[in-house]
Amino acid sequence: MKREPERDPLSPPLQDAQGRTMTYLRLSVTDRCNFRCSYCSPASWGGKKDLLGPEEFERIVSVFARMGLRRVRLTGGEPLLRPDILDISRRISSVPGIEHVAITTNASHLERLAVPLREAGVSQLNISLDTLSEATFRSISRQGDFNATLRGIEAAVVAGYASLKLNVVVMRGVNDEEPPALVSWAHERGLVPRFIELMPFGQGTPVPTAEMVERLRASGLSLTLEEEDPGDMAGPARYWRAPGGKVGFISPLTQNFCGGCNRVRVASNGDLRSCLGGRSQAPLHALIRGGASDAELALSIRRALGEKPEGHRFTEPGNASTLLPMMGIGG
Repeated sequence: MKREPERDPLSPPLQDAQGRTMTYLRLSVTDRCNFRCSYCSPASWGGKKDLLGPEEFERIVSVFARMGLRRVRLTGGEPLLRPDILDISRRISSVPGIEHVAITTNASHLERLAVPLREAGVSQLNISLDTLSEATFRSISRQGDFNATLRGIEAAVVAGYASLKLNVVVMRGVNDEEPPALVSWAHERGLVPRFIELMPFGQGTPVPTAEMVERLRASGLSLTLEEEDPGDMAGPARYWRAPGGKVGFISPLTQNFCGGCNRVRVASNGDLRSCLGGRSQAPLHALIRGGASDAELALSIRRALGEKPEGHRFTEPGNASTLLPMMGIGG
C-alpha cells in the first residue's frame, strides 16, 4: 500500500480537537496593568518574568499566519504600558496574511498613542470603561486615572479608527444601573457599547445578559436582535440594533459561545493557552529560544490545540478556584 505523505504542519487549516478552525490570535504583550481592577487583577498577582520581545512576537504571529490565522488582538494587562508597543504593532501588522490588528486597552495612554497606533497598522480598539461615575471607577480600579481614560477615548474618536468598541463588565450592586447611560454616551461618540457578564477570575457578582437586555428595554431603549451570520467568526459578542447604533452582549456564563470558538491565546511570556478556562499550555518561548524551526513550533501548537476542551468549565463547582487571574491569561 502506498504511504500517504506527511502533512506540512504549517499548512492551514489550524483546527482543535473538535474540528473548529482557528483564525484569531489573542496575543498578550504584558501582564502588567496600571489600573488593577478588582475583577481582573488580584493584589497578590506578581506577574510573569522574561516577557517576549518584538521579534519573538513577530515570529509567533508569522507561524500562526502561515497556519491560517488572519486576525490578531494585542491584549494585556495593559498593552500600552509596553514602551515598544508601536514597534510590536508595526511588525505584526506587516506579517503576510494578517488582515486585521486590534488592541484592547484601558485608554489611559491613548491621548498620546491613538494616532501613532493607527499609523502603525492598528485598525480597531476595544476600550474598557465600566462606569461614567468617577466614584464608582475608583471603587473598581485600585489606581486608575478616570480623566485620562476619558481623554484617551476622545483622542481615539478623533483619530479615525475603523472600529471602536466600549467594553463594560457589569457587576451587581456596582454598575448595573449604568447601561442605559453608557449606551447613550457611547453612541454619541460613535462607539459600540458591549456589556460583558463577569467571569469568575476575581471579585464581584455577574448580571445575566437577559437581565441586562430587559433593563435596557425598561429604560425605554428599543432593541432588536440582529440575525447571526453563520460565516462570521469574528468574536463571541451578539449584537442588537438600537436607534443610535449597535449594542453588544458577551455572555460566557448564560449563553455559552464555545461551540463557535475560533481563538488561540498566547501569554506575554510565550505560553500558548488553548482555552481561557483551562490550563493546557505549550511553551513557545522555550522552543523559540531553543532554536526550534517554524515547523516544530507549528507541531507544538497543533498538539496543544489537540487538547482544547469542547468548552470552558467556569460554572462547574470548584473550578473557579483553579483559574489564573484574567491578567495572567491575556483576556
